[in-house]
Amino acid sequence: MRPDAKVEKVYLYPKSVDFRKSIDGLAALVELDIKVAVFDPVLFVFLNRSRNRVKILYWERNGFCLWLKRLESERFKTSPDVTDEAIVLSVQELNWLLDGFDLWRNRPHQVLTPRYVA
Repeated sequence: MRPDAKVEKVYLYPKSVDFRKSIDGLAALVELDIKVAVFDPVLFVFLNRSRNRVKILYWERNGFCLWLKRLESERFKTSPDVTDEAIVLSVQELNWLLDGFDLWRNRPHQVLTPRYVA
């Protein structure tokens, strides 16, 4: 998932999220905690407790889209400062986060070459 130019902002939810939540549960978190209109042209990024999965929620013309990425090794890097406020990222910073860069320390994930799934 690489966001297009229509995206105005990216909000990284500051707390870990129970990944059993789907579109409705995540949209409720946006409205209650982030306090941003969920239908705005923005992306909402959520991480699980172990930081090896990311979900991105957004509204696209006539419905919600939910995108998921699971890392097989390593973790997504987040801010070392614990806060209750959503972290505003640029689209470029989101792409760096998805590529494995630590936005706060500037180091990428190790590249894996898997041989089989199971």
